[in-house]
Amino acid sequence: MAALAYTLGKREINHYFSVRSAKALALGAVLLLAACHAALRRYRGDDTCEYLLSSGRFLGEKVWQPHSCMMHKYKNSEAKNCLLDKHIAFIGDSRIRQLFYSFVKLINPQVKEEGNKHGNILFEDKSASIKVDFLWYPEVNGSMKQRIKSWVEGSIAKPHVIVAGAATWSIKIHNGSNEALTQYKINITSIAPLLEKLAKSSDVYWVLQDPVYEDMLSDSRKMITNEKIDAYNEAAISILNSSSRNSKAKVKVFSVSKLIAQETIMQSSDGLHLPESSRETSAMILMNVYCNKILKPIDGSCCQPQPPLTLIQKLAFCFFALSIIGYLILSFINRNNHRKNKPCTDMESGEEKKPVTNTSPVSTLETALHSFCKLGLIMAYFYLCDRANLFMKENKFYTHSSFFIPIIYILVLGVFYTENTKETKMLNREQTDEWKGWMQLVILIYHISGASTFLPVYMHVRVLVAAYLFQTGYGHFSYFWIKGDFGLYRVCQVLFRLNFLVVVLCIVMDRPYQFYYFVPLVTVWFMIIYATLAVWPQIVQKKANGNCFWHLGLLLKLISLLMCIYFLANSQGVFEKIFSLWPLSTCFELNGNVYEWWFRWKLDRYVVFHGMIFAFIYLALQKRQVLSEGKGEPFFSNKISNVLLFISVVCFLTYSIWASSCKNKTECNELHPSVSVVQILAFILIRNIPGYARSVYSSFFAWFGRISLELFICQYHIWLAADTKGILVLIPGNPMLNIIVSTFIFVCVAHEISQITNDLAQMVVPKDNATLLRRLLCIAGFFSGLLFLSAIQDQSRH
Repeated sequence: MAALAYTLGKREINHYFSVRSAKALALGAVLLLAACHAALRRYRGDDTCEYLLSSGRFLGEKVWQPHSCMMHKYKNSEAKNCLLDKHIAFIGDSRIRQLFYSFVKLINPQVKEEGNKHGNILFEDKSASIKVDFLWYPEVNGSMKQRIKSWVEGSIAKPHVIVAGAATWSIKIHNGSNEALTQYKINITSIAPLLEKLAKSSDVYWVLQDPVYEDMLSDSRKMITNEKIDAYNEAAISILNSSSRNSKAKVKVFSVSKLIAQETIMQSSDGLHLPESSRETSAMILMNVYCNKILKPIDGSCCQPQPPLTLIQKLAFCFFALSIIGYLILSFINRNNHRKNKPCTDMESGEEKKPVTNTSPVSTLETALHSFCKLGLIMAYFYLCDRANLFMKENKFYTHSSFFIPIIYILVLGVFYTENTKETKMLNREQTDEWKGWMQLVILIYHISGASTFLPVYMHVRVLVAAYLFQTGYGHFSYFWIKGDFGLYRVCQVLFRLNFLVVVLCIVMDRPYQFYYFVPLVTVWFMIIYATLAVWPQIVQKKANGNCFWHLGLLLKLISLLMCIYFLANSQGVFEKIFSLWPLSTCFELNGNVYEWWFRWKLDRYVVFHGMIFAFIYLALQKRQVLSEGKGEPFFSNKISNVLLFISVVCFLTYSIWASSCKNKTECNELHPSVSVVQILAFILIRNIPGYARSVYSSFFAWFGRISLELFICQYHIWLAADTKGILVLIPGNPMLNIIVSTFIFVCVAHEISQITNDLAQMVVPKDNATLLRRLLCIAGFFSGLLFLSAIQDQSRH
């Protein structure tokens, strides 16, 4: 009865909510969200610098999240590179002095806070020709005005960046009197025009006064109340933003420090000065405001203008636009022809006459244009999400609950959608799809939660990536070994399905091929497997069954492959020389070198080989009927099955304990290539030895497994943001709803791209060898043109 209710429930869900209706709903959501964000940008403006300087919130205790954009954490080398030959001046009181020291420590962390507290402090980094000065002017008065005037009218060189602010001394000295506030307004009114003139050639920031923790203030500072501070801040804001001249050369009001202080002032040592972590956050915000537009860090979207379209991107958008126009015209023509060719009734016989038409060529062209039309719209969404400044982006922030709670949710869903398998062999298609599916979902949660900062999770996810490569070795070896099909059609089909989406994204998103590292990895390993088995002598199962000597030949091939892997793994120089050769360098270089490719390849260098060996042993045992693969039957005899199952569970848990006790990523990554196979094999045996476990699978996980590659690639730009460094925000202010909506759209897009890839693969890669060779020549010409245009782009950039 329960099973019947379960089956009826799933049918009811599938009846009312099909994949087609889900995609229609996703399209409607995208159009609505795009319109809302466009209207919001038009109403509020699209200057993310304003948001960075004025709004934000804490994620946890120390991570500051600006509204709508991402903040980069600058290293001292990056800070020096940005501020090369620059002069920065901090002018104000003790709070500005604190900000000065925090800023200087971003350039040189060894700087100590020492010297005359009530005097000028000068810092210089001679290696980068950087000068940072603190000028002691605790009150907004005639002295401060003269200093600013000397920069405007005098012969003294103007600083490139000026950070000013003061008020608490005026409150303290004049005992919080109203007359002092009136004088402050007069003084800042006289200084404002000078600051505006400076702002035409320099970046000028006026720092608003942070709140105080009144309970901790000493008796001599009791007159400094938050009410007084608010009055002084209101005066500064109203005066600095009142001038019409300030619309073009604007003095930027640094008000975000107030929000930071509201959360952290209780940690102050005296109630007036902020704790060091808060000052570091303010200094990092200043660095982002000035440096993001210069260095353009990927994870620093605040203050970055939208990148200009490259020549290749313009051509791609023209192609997609023409595809859409062509499809609409063709659909209109076909619809008219369909109306003309409708069956008509013969007046004499009363029978319908059907016109004889040949629509095959037209339908093929229409299918191709339809696919490119859909792909063009999807690529427009990709571009809007991660290159245009339409949608918001936020930094990741890891908590244990943000990773483990979603894991529990998907496990429950996976169990709910359990069904019987069509076959009960080890690693059958349904089981491998299920395996890919739940691994991909865990990897997605790992990426969006920022769980790479938690080492035990990082190590286990590394095993999941290795397991995917293990399946690559197992699956392709099994196909070539059993089928013996080394034809060009098979190779081109696999390469097209693996690389089509990534090639399109490289063009549309202006990213190198190696940026999507997993696709180059599986592509190269597929070619290695193919080369190993296809070179003379071609040894396949049918040939080996006739003579056991061929098994020895295959083992020699695999040993040779292992020796090559070992040699390259221990010869970084040789590896880099090989992949630095043109045209390989255009595929495998990232940021001007192939180190990233070397790191990714080396990290899982043996696991594909392990997959090939496992496939060989399993197929050999299967051929000799050593294994029991009937429905509900254990793999071996009960005794052997129980022993192997126990050993597998122990090995699985032992690896998890080791991974959880790792001290740092470097040490763990060194051992990972050799030991990851332990947990992979343990999982396979646990999943397959019991007959009942081998006879069922999760259709929920299997559905995701069939689009796992598209999910992995699409997450870069339409689920995560800033090339995986942040999170896409479609619905601001509600993280849970945002994740639900963005995930729904993301999954629908990935599924649609999978269907488009399959449709185009049938058209682009025909079975006829002569036609296929002509297509390959066209593809070679296309990539040659792409390389030529890429070279032109690189020259224009430099």
